[in-house]
Amino acid sequence: MVLITGAAGGLGAALCRRYAAAGARIAALDLDGGKLDALVAALHAGGGDALALSYDITDPDACTAAVSATLAHFGAIDGLINNAGISHRSLLADTDPAVIRRVMEVNFFGAANLTEAALAQIVARKGFIVAISSVAGFSPLTGRTGYAASKHALHGFFDSLRSEVEGAGVGVTVVCPSFIRTGIGTAATDGSGAPVSSPRITTGVESSPEEVAERIFEAVAAGRTLLLPDSTARKAWWLSRLAPGLYARIMKRRVGGEFSGLP
Repeated sequence: MVLITGAAGGLGAALCRRYAAAGARIAALDLDGGKLDALVAALHAGGGDALALSYDITDPDACTAAVSATLAHFGAIDGLINNAGISHRSLLADTDPAVIRRVMEVNFFGAANLTEAALAQIVARKGFIVAISSVAGFSPLTGRTGYAASKHALHGFFDSLRSEVEGAGVGVTVVCPSFIRTGIGTAATDGSGAPVSSPRITTGVESSPEEVAERIFEAVAAGRTLLLPDSTARKAWWLSRLAPGLYARIMKRRVGGEFSGLP
């Protein structure tokens, strides 16, 4: 039985479908009730067993309630995939502090809240936990200070958690994709919290949600602790470590064009 957050979006929905295809029962959690209900209906139509959960992961009490609802329906939790996330696209000088706080609340505290709520059940089942991070979780990203901070925080949290639970047979996998066709770029906010109107700049190479979901499924099954699911992520990992100054210049040159006033 797998609990997946951000389930109504591109990667979340693909993960639900992949695990359901493997025979897993799915607890799909998202605030978008319409898309969530459609996803669960499709899983049922395909012969799967799925539960729709509409809870706000930024609320610790709501996370406890989501876990209780999952246990009431399925009786156990074997895996948790923390996929829910939001982004912003704005230079810090142009960003309302409330935007940074909101990104941290969803991307970091949401994952921490739900993981803590489900941890005892996962330990009892010797299950697994996945955190969907990003290339921005191990390297800088111009115009995404809050987003990068939230993803960096996930690494510290889940790498440390692994040291606490691996002896109990629990796997913890951190996933760092580069660009996925999920819509998170167009769903980002600007510095005021309003939706951005301009397209994000990418390398031109985007993985499909299904491709990344398959690689995550395989990585969890293999007990991997870190997954860099595409060539851009792998190149970024090594370049940011071997030549961080060069990496920063390349990154700034590629995405800096999104922002006016960048020196």
